[in-house]
Formats: sequence, structure tokens, C-alpha cells
Amino acid sequence: MAITAAQKADIVKDFQHKEGDTGSSEVQIALLTARINDLTPHFKANTKDHHSRRGLLKMVSRRRRLLDYLKRTNVDSYRSLLARLGLRK
Repeated sequence: MAITAAQKADIVKDFQHKEGDTGSSEVQIALLTARINDLTPHFKANTKDHHSRRGLLKMVSRRRRLLDYLKRTNVDSYRSLLARLGLRK
């Protein structure tokens, strides 16, 4: 159900700016997106799990705030990140 440490390391490696970068906005957004995508099938099977849904909504709003910050500070990075993650259609 949760993403494994190996998956997390791969995501960090793909989105980091330099070696050891785990806290940049791009990395945080990518990790949150992976967790959100991992929870989506759970809610299709368990429609009444409102407790976990609250956590999902908190993750979505946190990702939204990080995306807003990235859009304010670095528009080019914002656009490339959206394209890489497939968040907009």
C-alpha cells in the first residue's frame, strides 16, 4: 500500500537538483504525487474509509501549496514538473 524505500529513493534521484537534495519543492511534490497515486485504488475499493480520505485531502492540499510556491518562484521548473508528473491535461 505505501511506497517502498527503494521507490522513494528512485523518485528522489529522478527529481533532485544535486546529490543529497531531498527537501526541494520538486522532490516533495513528486513524493506526494506518488503517495496520492498509491492511495487512489484503495479508495475505489473502500469508499467508506473517511479517516484515510482526510489524510489524502491533506496531502493534496499540501501538494497544491508547494505547487503554488514553485509557480511563484520558478515558472520554468513548475511547467516542466507538471509535464513530468502528468498533473495537467
